Amino acid sequence: MSQFAINLLFVGGSFAIYIGIAIWARAGSTKDFYVAGGGVHPVTNGMATAADWMSAASFISMAGLLASGGYANSSFLMGWTGGYVILAMLLAPYLRKFGKFTVPDFIGDRFYSTTARTVAVVCLIIASVTYVIGQMTGAGVAFSRFLEVSNNTGIWIAAIIVFFYAVFGGMKGITYTQVAQYIVLIIAYTIPAVFIALQLTGNPIPMFGMFSTHNESGMPLLAKLSEVLVELGFRDYAADVDNKLNMTLFTLSLMVGTAGLPHVIIRFFTVPKVADARWSAGWALVFIALLYLTAPAVASMARLNLLTTVYPEAAGQVASYEDAMAEPILYEERPDWFRTWEDTGLITFTDHNNDGRIQLYNDANPAFAGTAEERGWAGNELVVNNDILVLANPEIANLPPWVVGLIAAGGIAAALSTAAGLLLAISSAISHDLIKKTINPNISEKGEMLAARIAMAGAILLATYLGLNPPGFAAQVVALAFGIAGASLFPAIMMGIFSKRVNSTGAIVGMLAGLLSTLLYIFTYLGWFFIPGTNMLPNTEPNWVMGISPLSFGAVGALINFGVAYAISSVTAEPPQEIQDLVESVRYPKGAGAAIDH
Repeated sequence: MSQFAINLLFVGGSFAIYIGIAIWARAGSTKDFYVAGGGVHPVTNGMATAADWMSAASFISMAGLLASGGYANSSFLMGWTGGYVILAMLLAPYLRKFGKFTVPDFIGDRFYSTTARTVAVVCLIIASVTYVIGQMTGAGVAFSRFLEVSNNTGIWIAAIIVFFYAVFGGMKGITYTQVAQYIVLIIAYTIPAVFIALQLTGNPIPMFGMFSTHNESGMPLLAKLSEVLVELGFRDYAADVDNKLNMTLFTLSLMVGTAGLPHVIIRFFTVPKVADARWSAGWALVFIALLYLTAPAVASMARLNLLTTVYPEAAGQVASYEDAMAEPILYEERPDWFRTWEDTGLITFTDHNNDGRIQLYNDANPAFAGTAEERGWAGNELVVNNDILVLANPEIANLPPWVVGLIAAGGIAAALSTAAGLLLAISSAISHDLIKKTINPNISEKGEMLAARIAMAGAILLATYLGLNPPGFAAQVVALAFGIAGASLFPAIMMGIFSKRVNSTGAIVGMLAGLLSTLLYIFTYLGWFFIPGTNMLPNTEPNWVMGISPLSFGAVGALINFGVAYAISSVTAEPPQEIQDLVESVRYPKGAGAAIDH
């Protein structure tokens, strides 16, 4: 059986399961559509939360980022994990007690303002749509390779699949689909990692294998990787970063953005009571840890595999790297996996010196220019998209065809699971918070369901269009979404729970200040509304204010939000006494409330 047929079998089989679950669990009411009827078991919900959490950025891009940047890109791992802890401990139980299952609903009632609710809806839609772009981008990468279609066609296929099970199933269909997707993605991620760890180090546990001895060279694997990287002009894999401020702000931005994104918060309303919400959070952390502890090992092994594929003589004990690097592989002798990924356009080769061999090195490093010239290299000739490293890893390591098919299904599952949760958050914000709570309070349940499905379909079309023209690769786009959510929604939620003094005026102006300042900074470097060519400054470190990347500005936006909200609240009237009493009751819960006002 061909690799394509195997891929089709795995991917098609998983699609059949997802759509079958959506038909079985089709939402029959708004309660089913928004919170899956409120009766999901904590373990089931924990698994669904983990799938919702571990997006294409986690499955596809995070290991690619760690592989390309080493320690410098560990902020992604620290930020996302730390943000989940904030969400699980500081936000989820209190929001669950409050009983409002959407973030705009909580903000609207806590700050006793229709305007606050509307501003929160706008913030949620901007952050969630940006996040969905990353999922569509990741799905396009996976589909383009494993179904052997173009990247754009892959994005359209992803949109159609999500449309079927998210629009018809709602949260009820999404919950049980995400359980299936978690099982698929975690098996797909860990099995290849075990194979590769055994192949490179003899240790079957990837996170331990990363610190074990590299079989071929007899050196510690990370030391071998760093040695090869330095010999090719790249940074040492474990090298410290120069810009500590940017790294700190980026980590904080991911943390507060993670806690402010609404699609995971909704999940805590699908269980019967507050105690179950806490158990769900704990189980989700266990399920998330299985992938997050494996990702750094996958990253280091993928990078070493790629380099030693191009420079086979560098894999073993090397007496002279000058000799080892002198004979990179001939382009005509490139392996099959290289050829198949070239067809997607995500690997490109340009023979700058016309020697028929592949030179892979850091031609942006001025200190390495002399060495490159001595070796006869005229520029880096191989460009590899970061998003393919995890998906290509089994092929690079010559693992069995069924492992390649498995990781194909896993990568697609990761993208689709989070996309579905985000689309539901967008849909509920428009149908429930904007239409029912603001525009037409007398809308029937049937009318609200129809509005929710139309809103979700519209969001899918918009996300698909933007996914065809993304402002970066999957994890970069996701980081932007987290920055937007962290600057706008997270401070309002935190102040709504823990401060009785912040009033509606302060919250509204704070959200707008955080959102607009962050968007202005991002658009300055990435283009207005991410349209290529409309950026006002090049997105390079010398142009950043105080060395702060657009991906890191969310933390600054959050500080602006907090500062503006507190400053305005301190010079305007206190919230009504009943609101202050409500905040007090939420902070010291005495019972478990159900999600209300569906």
